[in-house]
Amino acid sequence: MKERQISHMDLDSFFVSVERLRNSAFNNKPVIIGGQSDRGVVASCSYEARKFGIHSAMPMKQARQLCPDAVFIRGDSQLYSQYSHIVTDIIAESVPLYEKSSIDEFYIDLSGMDRFFGTWKIANELKQRIEKETGLPISFGLSSNKTVSKVATGTAKPAGQRKIDLGTEKLFLAPLSIKKIPGVGNETYKTLHQLGIRYIKTLQDMPRELMYRTLQKPGVDLWQKAQGIDERPVIPYQERKSISTERTFENDTIDVIKLRELLRAMAENLAYQLRKGDKLCSCITVKIRYTDFNTYSTQTKIPYTSADHVIIKYTLELFEKLFQRRQLIRLVGVRLSHLVSGGMQINLFEDTEELVNLYEAMDKIRNRYGDHAVKRASSMDVKSLGRSGNPFDGQSPILLANRRM
Repeated sequence: MKERQISHMDLDSFFVSVERLRNSAFNNKPVIIGGQSDRGVVASCSYEARKFGIHSAMPMKQARQLCPDAVFIRGDSQLYSQYSHIVTDIIAESVPLYEKSSIDEFYIDLSGMDRFFGTWKIANELKQRIEKETGLPISFGLSSNKTVSKVATGTAKPAGQRKIDLGTEKLFLAPLSIKKIPGVGNETYKTLHQLGIRYIKTLQDMPRELMYRTLQKPGVDLWQKAQGIDERPVIPYQERKSISTERTFENDTIDVIKLRELLRAMAENLAYQLRKGDKLCSCITVKIRYTDFNTYSTQTKIPYTSADHVIIKYTLELFEKLFQRRQLIRLVGVRLSHLVSGGMQINLFEDTEELVNLYEAMDKIRNRYGDHAVKRASSMDVKSLGRSGNPFDGQSPILLANRRM
């Protein structure tokens, strides 16, 4: 079996770096990006700001107290999305296989390329090209698998690089905090901490069976990652990956009010499916089929998001733009595409702490009691009769309405 060579590349403090391209006066200063009111939250911050204890998703009021002299910026998600696409294009031109894991992170499979140029040299040259053509600092790690490369990137930041040789993965990971293992969130950390596990070395020495009894399969996965074992492949990036839903009516309709209710419910459900799959979208498409079977669609590019209120807004705007014929409608549909992995952090420029907490609370209820256990008041008249398939394995959720239209 040939040795794998996987590089993980991560743009350093991405949002802040883009803002510094626009205004060099922000260089070497603590910079905080996010909602500007006291009820807002931090979307991103510079390394200088992190020294004051500031971190992503912290209430902006607390950030101001910790570092009142920082530069506070609302943020421009549209601009950040544009730079993300530029970096993606550079990587696509340079390597045969890559995976875009979030708006600012990439995995690159360089296996087999060492016989021609050397994987370390290739990764370094790609880093230099990105920095030269965009002005954005980027760090990378290189090892035999995704987990070790991602951790190596973290130790190389900012604007650094680090290679972990085959056979030294376990030794490299041992002294690090268990928080460094990808996938260890706050709840998992609390559980591990209660077991007396604070460093990866402790987890390495624990019996595999104990981790299974404690956390079931996720515990075994963590144990393997702690050993430096990760067989996950680099999944080829496909820009057009999408989820969608549509509804064919029993009786063709021109009731615009009820059409808007249905589209709002469709968009809300799809947004939840994004968050459930830890995805963000940057393209929305709305489709209309009239009673004569003529079908029309229109789409728009948007900043990466998974927020209901953002996706609903654009969905309704597209519907108003598309619905010009004023004929009876047979079918409507919504599709979200250009998906990448990522949580809610991209939405924090405008969201308040209360809104972020509200999304988390609503999603917890949905996760426990079903997709439609809680919904917006404006969508209450639309009732789901069923949904089949996982939208992230090639099928789409089917959302139906039993209201007379």
